[in-house]
Amino acid sequence: MKTTFNPSVLWAVLAAALYALNSPVSKLLLESVTPTMMAAFLYLGAGLGMAVLGLVRKAVERAPRERHLSRKDLPYTVGMVALDIAAPIFLMTGLARTAPANVSLLNNFEIVATSLIALVIFKEAVSRRLWLAIGLITLSSVVLSLEDAGSFQFSVGSVFVLLACVCWGFENNCTRMMSQSDPLEIVVIKGFGSGLGSLVIALAIGEPLPGGRLIPMVLLLGFVAYGLSIFFYVYAQRRLGAAMTSAFYAVAPFIGVALSFLIFRDPPGPRFFIALAIMIAGAYCQRQ
Repeated sequence: MKTTFNPSVLWAVLAAALYALNSPVSKLLLESVTPTMMAAFLYLGAGLGMAVLGLVRKAVERAPRERHLSRKDLPYTVGMVALDIAAPIFLMTGLARTAPANVSLLNNFEIVATSLIALVIFKEAVSRRLWLAIGLITLSSVVLSLEDAGSFQFSVGSVFVLLACVCWGFENNCTRMMSQSDPLEIVVIKGFGSGLGSLVIALAIGEPLPGGRLIPMVLLLGFVAYGLSIFFYVYAQRRLGAAMTSAFYAVAPFIGVALSFLIFRDPPGPRFFIALAIMIAGAYCQRQ
């Protein structure tokens, strides 16, 4: 039986690979940049980079091929921006308090949040295999989040990462409702709206601006790991839906873990490998 390759799967996997750079590289930069300011410049980098790509596209195209956002998209746009202000702040706060390999794996909880929200609120179908994957990924996230398995105390850093995943779960479904519109326009609005919102919060709580040489580095990371990643993610959502796109996006944490080990040379404990095995089983179960 002949099978047809779906390019949307490629977009989802490419989005995951680009986002995987976020945790290990951000961990390095957080040694010199405060968490909220980091979140702000990551999204500003996404907005700036995609805006430049938009100007290039406009110069070479004879006529627009994509549908612009309309008034009916406004509630989802506002929700997307607000959630994208909160999520990276939570993520950077958690990343500053725990190992980047743990954070990379915990990011898979975003799949759980996205799928459950898609099912309960947006009425997307969730298969039995995906339910099993949700259970395994949740179990793995609990294992990673425990500070001490004997006392059942949760790691503060891990809790912040899980909060970020919940925010992005809602945000993914908001973006899904706009996925027939121009992905580049969505990312530009997301980047500037969320970046400026986070910047205002960072300045209000007294966080200093990054040093001059660090700003271009954070902006570049934001363009690649957020801007281009989100751009390809939205393209994938058009054909796959929010739940299925998140399933293919599940490769991102494993790429992030590999990069973390290469960069930090920090050997994890037995609990990490138990969680990793459960997470791999959950990711495998997402295959439809």
